[in-house]
Amino acid sequence: MRLVSNKKTLLGSWITLAHPAIAEIMCNAGFDWLAVDLEHSVITIREAEELIRVISLSGVKPLVRLTWNDANLIKRVMDAGAHGIIIPMINSAEQAKAAVDAVYYPPFGKRGVGLARAQGYGKNFKEYKKWLDQREPWVIVQIEHIEAVKNIDAILAVEGVDGYIVGPYDLSASMGFPGEFDREDVKAAIVKVHAVAKSMGVPGGIHIVEPDLVKLKECVAEGCEFIAYSVDIRMLDIACRAGVESLKEV
Repeated sequence: MRLVSNKKTLLGSWITLAHPAIAEIMCNAGFDWLAVDLEHSVITIREAEELIRVISLSGVKPLVRLTWNDANLIKRVMDAGAHGIIIPMINSAEQAKAAVDAVYYPPFGKRGVGLARAQGYGKNFKEYKKWLDQREPWVIVQIEHIEAVKNIDAILAVEGVDGYIVGPYDLSASMGFPGEFDREDVKAAIVKVHAVAKSMGVPGGIHIVEPDLVKLKECVAEGCEFIAYSVDIRMLDIACRAGVESLKEV
């Protein structure tokens, strides 16, 4: 379980807007990592590579949140230069193992070998293979279904899974209460995930979708080590609305 850093908490955010300036602005803000979101956006694989390039050249760790646990897509974003993946809706150890296999070359994994940006277009293949052999990529599983909560021990025990992140919207939806995060059963499910992970020494946290600084501080105080703070479109929306509302009060 890597997520190597000299920081206690790794703070990142979500990118759904494909313009490279968005990535550059968010990198300059000081995030430790940024995830290019392919699941809930219209970002293409070509645009994803450009965002990965901007993020990595800015000295921030570029991750990609996939549309699904798809080995072919994982191979493509890793070849594009992603330093890791965030896989949605992982509900079993078998699904987690499939994701790990898609990131790594044999014998540890099953990923096909190619030459692209990640490998320096061929020039840096040996260095890239060494990077993989040292288990440097981050494989983050999203726990966002009640079935995943039931299987959390087995999921986090898979070799090559480096951390987890709770998806509160989908988790609450899988329990029949979309977006009702304050329900006791929803909160209990999240507490269970964190408790099991802590007992196993697996770092992780949650996606704070709204840019809520109070919630962010609470998550840090609770010991979360991998936190996704909001998403580009929500931060843009909140900032715009705040300006408009303040003018109405003048």
